[in-house]
Amino acid sequence: MARQPRKVRPNERYQGYDSKFEHDLHRKVLYNWKSHGVKIPYKVHKEYHPDFIRVVNGVTILVEAKGRFWDSEEYSKYVWVNSQLPENYKLVFIFYNPNHPMPRSKTRKNGTKRTHGEWATDMGFEWYTMDTFPEEWKN
Repeated sequence: MARQPRKVRPNERYQGYDSKFEHDLHRKVLYNWKSHGVKIPYKVHKEYHPDFIRVVNGVTILVEAKGRFWDSEEYSKYVWVNSQLPENYKLVFIFYNPNHPMPRSKTRKNGTKRTHGEWATDMGFEWYTMDTFPEEWKN
């Protein structure tokens, strides 16, 4: 049996609800229930293991060696990690090819796609290649 093509998600909006289903539930079954009445913060605990680590001039440098990113979950992880780093830590990338396109990036009007290097720069990361890695960090 052939797989059915995925249905396009409806673009309808229901004021105060996330979906038509939620709207219908509140009108019919859960009419005495409060809708979206509270916000509950939560955290997901994960651990990051940098590829390389060294203290340089009192700053702990975490180096992530990247041939390429495979999906958005992978590269968004580094933004979260960076936001949690102590003040004297720095996460930097060494890209095999900083001109490699990001996964699922859209083609721009000029025919190019967002690259790994552009992503890192936009996110505020320092990044290097093997050829551009700072000499003072090598020894």
